[in-house]
Amino acid sequence: MSAVARFRSTVLDCPDPLALAEFYAGILGGTPHVAHDEWVVLDVPGGPRLAFQRVTEYVPPEWPRADRPQQLHLDFDSGPTWEELEVAEAKALALGARPLHQEDKENFRVYADPAGHPFCLCRIDHP
Repeated sequence: MSAVARFRSTVLDCPDPLALAEFYAGILGGTPHVAHDEWVVLDVPGGPRLAFQRVTEYVPPEWPRADRPQQLHLDFDSGPTWEELEVAEAKALALGARPLHQEDKENFRVYADPAGHPFCLCRIDHP
């Protein structure tokens, strides 16, 4: 099937676009670029770009509540080892992530970013 368009970015609503872009720059690398007060872009090295738009009366999702669902979440590969997952988790928490779901035997851990969006750090066994 031929494509109609090319993927450009994932956009997250939030109350403070620059603060959230800086959080994700700490997780993924890159430098936030302020387009204007309402819009900040993060070009992720080796990945798609993330954009952040200001929403004045922003209401964050609350996972796993049905009345305020996550609607989407982001998965990040922390590497193939448990140690890499532990290091990634410590850094994410230091940047302001909040744990939502951690099971020692699972290959992923779920967090909320500072604006409440859920994301996962995943231990991926690479071929």
